[in-house]
Amino acid sequence: MDLYEYQARDLFAAYDVPVLGGVVASTPEEARAAAEQLGGGLKVVKAQVKTGGRGKAGGVKLAHSPEEVAEKAAAILGMDIKGHTVHRVLIAEGADIAEEYYFSILLDRAERRYLAMASVEGGMEIEQLAVERPEALAKIAVDPIVGIDEAKAEEIVDAAGFKPEIREQVKHTILKLWDVYAGEDATLVEVNPLVLTSEGKIIALDGKVTLDDNASFRHENHAELVDIQAEDPLELKAKQQNLNYVKVDGEVGIIGNGAGLVMSTLDVVALAGEPYGVKPANFLDIGGGASAEVMAAGLDVILGDPQVKSVFVNVFGGITACDEVARGIVAALEILGESATKPLVVRLDGNNVEEGRAILAEANHPLVTLMDTMDGAAARAAELAAK
Repeated sequence: MDLYEYQARDLFAAYDVPVLGGVVASTPEEARAAAEQLGGGLKVVKAQVKTGGRGKAGGVKLAHSPEEVAEKAAAILGMDIKGHTVHRVLIAEGADIAEEYYFSILLDRAERRYLAMASVEGGMEIEQLAVERPEALAKIAVDPIVGIDEAKAEEIVDAAGFKPEIREQVKHTILKLWDVYAGEDATLVEVNPLVLTSEGKIIALDGKVTLDDNASFRHENHAELVDIQAEDPLELKAKQQNLNYVKVDGEVGIIGNGAGLVMSTLDVVALAGEPYGVKPANFLDIGGGASAEVMAAGLDVILGDPQVKSVFVNVFGGITACDEVARGIVAALEILGESATKPLVVRLDGNNVEEGRAILAEANHPLVTLMDTMDGAAARAAELAAK
């Protein structure tokens, strides 16, 4: 789960990361009240959306009075930034910035460890810096067992080349950001920019945090951070059914058992769909227990996507045998009734495959086409979607 900037800021403050005062608002009147609450001086009105490029899109504005804050908030609220509608703004205290830096901790999946990145050239998009001046971005491996201790923080500060007079402050901030990362089971904690003010203070001016949903059982408070308004309705519906579902932009719905098989299915459908101009519509892994209820829940989510024109059910029977899957499909179609209106292409293989195919053949449902091979099924599903 990606957090909004204001949520990341509140999390930083709870872990004693140095931040500036800020109050979130959803109306111009609330923005005015927030500015008054924060007191005099420069304020920054910042659009709260889970995407970058807010400044370039006009979603970050300076204001010098509560009246001007309300005016700027009115202009930003309701904006569309890269497909994200602005429903809230963060009213933050202004800072007299002397220098901008960059720091992040992230999960390095390829190396099965964490990675800390730091640069004394912050403020710009880090991807751009990594391409144009890779030597300016220090990358330090972090052992997940040890984490970032004093010695590792020293190593990061040295590698990035922070000035001697701010080393201790930067070290302190890095250690506190590590506390956020480890304490909240995050997969990303990023500060861009980490700034040095004219008064000589290090401040985390803008934060980005991604929390690991797999660890949510350890953090009951994380449920309060979910923004239902911003959730994709189909992904939210799937989450409520405990389905592993991700929506993408396509026309062929995908159901499979096992993440590897589903990913392969997306690739095969993408290739088969090229002549027709159709693509996979989703990732949906029903796991090992393809009961009628699970299959019905999965089909219900996929068929609720207006972009979907056909569905490819690709199952390899293992622990769950193909005959059980076939009964699940037949029962699911009975459960869904008239709400099931789009053609299904089914490919079964593996344990008890002959029994499974016989069950589907006997049911002879008008929406179901049974195919023997994965490639053939993908081609048929693409063809049906194109029609």
